[in-house]
Amino acid sequence: MSKKISENMANSSPQDIDENLAAIHDVGYAVLEDLIDAKTIDAIKAELAPYLQKSLMGRNNFEGFESERVYALLAKAPSIANLVEHPTIIELLDKLLEPTYLLSANLAINVHPGETPQPYHADHASLPASDRTQTNGISVIWALDDFTADNGATEIIAGSHHWQTEQPSKTSEPIKVIMSAGSAVIFHGSLYHRGSANQSTASRLAITPQYCQPWLRQLENMVLAVPPAKAAQYSNRIQELLGYSIREPGFMGYVDGVHPKRLIRDDYQGRHTRGLRS
Repeated sequence: MSKKISENMANSSPQDIDENLAAIHDVGYAVLEDLIDAKTIDAIKAELAPYLQKSLMGRNNFEGFESERVYALLAKAPSIANLVEHPTIIELLDKLLEPTYLLSANLAINVHPGETPQPYHADHASLPASDRTQTNGISVIWALDDFTADNGATEIIAGSHHWQTEQPSKTSEPIKVIMSAGSAVIFHGSLYHRGSANQSTASRLAITPQYCQPWLRQLENMVLAVPPAKAAQYSNRIQELLGYSIREPGFMGYVDGVHPKRLIRDDYQGRHTRGLRS
């Protein structure tokens, strides 16, 4: 078994965690400053460079005709695992979502000069027979370039995760998330947000991992997007986020009657659950 791809990083203090949780519950988001260093950013940019050649631009106004999107990131840029399982993010997710939550989407968005504002949307709100104020998912947007007032920084409508039927309108007053490269904004899946217009002369790169409750279908089919041989190189936590996990209690997620980790890990020791050869 090859060495797992991961990197240790410091956690925020318990006080910061509590303050950030309170902010997410109250206004829907929290900005976490300077979570990764320039070395990590440079490694990610180098791995993404072959996919950011302006050859595949957005296909519609949502993706952005002047934006590039790169999907299946963990199959293309291994250093992004440091964002997906960053300990500060994981500590918050562990308190916001049910155990064995999943990585629902994970993409790079490179917004070029001339891009127009994206339509407002929420990442995890449109679920059948579900109160949109429930926490069905949590999204994170990582700034790999500084997010400034004029380069396409994310705009959010604070408190909109509390809305039952209200929709964004021309009278909505968005807040532009200004943050330095290496920082991240984490927000409730029902919070309305959008990428703003890029009126600068440079592109703005972001990575957005999105996480969902373990009983929801992932937006991106991660076990196909990241082939087993690739998944085997990552940490145990990344493997679980991709879908190599079982939802407790019970055994939702099994493969041919056994735990899915048996497909990628020869050293997997199994678990003790009635009805499943783990």
